[in-house]
Amino acid sequence: MKDSEFHQLADEQLTNIEQAIEDSGADIDFETSGNVMTLEFEDRTQIIINKQEPMREIWLASKSGGYHFSMQEGAWICSKTGFELMALVKAECEKQAGEEIDWV
Repeated sequence: MKDSEFHQLADEQLTNIEQAIEDSGADIDFETSGNVMTLEFEDRTQIIINKQEPMREIWLASKSGGYHFSMQEGAWICSKTGFELMALVKAECEKQAGEEIDWV
């Protein structure tokens, strides 16, 4: 995968996360600066999602731990758990928000 393809796919995924949060109405603030997206919750805890260009991965850090995702057959898949990125983001957001979040 070339750098340009990695950035396009990763940027699309970060945009999808932003859109899912906005559409859900959840009380999660988010900000993207450079390669880093920060999700902040009412209790001031955070989830950090960032692009790791050298490894062509997206990394997620939350209270539960750190996760590394690579593109596999059209989806960002965690090397540790086998979970898809959006599913894990949703699960981690629900843990940190302390409530179920309704997004697809």
